[in-house]
Amino acid sequence: MEATRLNKYLSEQGICSRREADRLIEAGKVMIDGRPAGMGEKVTGDETIICDGKPVGKAAGGKKIRPVLLVVNKPRGVVCTTSDKDRAPNVLDLIQYPTRVYPVGRLDKDSEGLLLMTNQGELANQIIHAGNLHEKEYLVTVDQPFNAAFIKRMREGVELKELGVTTRPCQVEATGPKSFRIILTQGLNRQIRRMCGELGYRVVTLKRIRIMNIHLGKLNTGDFRKATPKELEELERQLELAREAREAEQEASGEDVLD
Repeated sequence: MEATRLNKYLSEQGICSRREADRLIEAGKVMIDGRPAGMGEKVTGDETIICDGKPVGKAAGGKKIRPVLLVVNKPRGVVCTTSDKDRAPNVLDLIQYPTRVYPVGRLDKDSEGLLLMTNQGELANQIIHAGNLHEKEYLVTVDQPFNAAFIKRMREGVELKELGVTTRPCQVEATGPKSFRIILTQGLNRQIRRMCGELGYRVVTLKRIRIMNIHLGKLNTGDFRKATPKELEELERQLELAREAREAEQEASGEDVLD
């Protein structure tokens, strides 16, 4: 069997995303044949692999994992990370789902709303992929009334000095004197809070209501549901279009197309 990078292998086995796999490897929580795995290491799947105390692949008896995609309404005060650094309630403990799932991207502790959770590593990577320009929609309230200039600046892009970047142009519309709707196609760390902060405003509430074609709808806070077949079909269609567009762009620029 052809060797593949360990983080990709764990992702394909439905254990976690590649990014989370790298964190677990770095923390010494992944073992290969009884020794700690190294960053960037490759495996064939014939090894005895233990991730965070649980057997993977051959070590788990080669059980086939049933794909899962959950739509969760994350409450404020709940964290998405699976690390031990934050003592706050964890979304995994919140939903208590019988199959191992993990968050697709992040929604910070002070934010609420739509969070996707899955056991499909490649699906998670495709949704998170920054180059795919997938839409994420939020409802935001700030601490003071804003004017048309604020909306214009948010739409055109805000320089985030702390990160050394300017945000991509985005869709923003006022929904009240101190509230607005914003649709982003990137996911910088605490992006909306940083954008508002640069313009002199503090975010009071932030709720994500859509990721691509999947809407939060009337799902109660703290509850979750499975994505519908119709949602999954449209999600895959959009992901396929994004893959084709990215590959065409890479081919036109002479870059190698990576998996």
